[in-house]
Amino acid sequence: MIKCHLSTLMGLNKLKIADVARETGLNRSTITALYQETAKRIELDAINELCKLLNCTVSDLIEYIPDEQ
Repeated sequence: MIKCHLSTLMGLNKLKIADVARETGLNRSTITALYQETAKRIELDAINELCKLLNCTVSDLIEYIPDEQ
């Protein structure tokens, strides 16, 4: 399973989806899907913009959690 920590990072930085969209130029629907962890895919450019804005690494933003057997 892939876990996205965007909502946590946004909370720590007191950012709203509109703030992230404005600062990164990403579509609100992309940010919302990541925030709600419903995204099926994400572009590398989007990861790059989010990491720049949030001053974090990819591993801070996205985490791999092995599925239970």
